[in-house]
Parts: sequence; structure tokens; C-alpha cells
Amino acid sequence: MIIGKKIKNICKKNKVKFIINDDPLLTLKLGADGCHLGQNDMNIKEAKKILGKKIIGVTCHNSLNLAKKAIKYNASYIAFGAFYHSKTKITKYKASLQILNKIKKFTNTPIVAIGGIDDINYKNLLLNKANFLAISGYVWKNKKYKPLQAIEKLQ
Repeated sequence: MIIGKKIKNICKKNKVKFIINDDPLLTLKLGADGCHLGQNDMNIKEAKKILGKKIIGVTCHNSLNLAKKAIKYNASYIAFGAFYHSKTKITKYKASLQILNKIKKFTNTPIVAIGGIDDINYKNLLLNKANFLAISGYVWKNKKYKPLQAIEKLQ
């Protein structure tokens, strides 16, 4: 809780949303802006009962069916990936750029692209209709650049 509160204050100071991964109850306790749900976490319907109007994003891997389900329950955003090989965690699902274009044909729900995104491939995801990018490994596990330098390479 102490670390969570410190992170919340840093986010607030920098005008950045504070999203908790996997845990709607912790999201509520910390007063975070929202929660991201994986497919093995609480379902969005139950999370909405706990979190009300807070941000709730849902991992959809590479599945239009999972995306449609998340959209049905008014997910704040839907996440697809991994688009590229990730060093952050082992990924079972590979998403293609085509899924971004397909999903945009039937929803305005914001799309987050995840998995192996770096300073070379990120623009291609944005050009193919991803609204946001989750870029943790490139920033935090980069052997060539420190975190701030890595972020600057993305601009």
C-alpha cells in the first residue's frame, strides 16, 4: 500500500493516469484511476460493480471475440498483443497488424498495443490504428539506453 500511494502521488504530480494491473480491489483501496484486467483476472462485469466509472481495460490477446465481449461490457480500452517478441514476459499469443484494422471497423473503443514494442516498430502500430502503446520492456530493460533516453527515442 505504501508503494502504491507513492506511485499514485507521482502519477498525479505528472498528470498521468494510475492504472493497477489485475486487481480491482487494490485499485479501489488505492483510489487509482483504473485497473487493467487479463483474461485470468476478475471479469469486467464484476470489476465494474467494484470500480463503477473508473477506467477498466481488458486484454484481448489476438481475439476479436474477446474484444467484442469487452466492448459489450463497456471496457474503457481493449489491449491486443503481443505484436512482437517481448523480453518482459513469455507470451502465448501473437497479434497481427490486421487485427487493429479489423477492430476499428466496429468500435471506437481505444486500442492499446502491447508486446515487444520499441523505437523501431512503434510507428507501424500507430499507423495501423493503435491509440496507445504499452512499452515497458524497451524502457525498463533496455541495455543500450537509460529509461529517460529510451523514452526520448520514441518521440
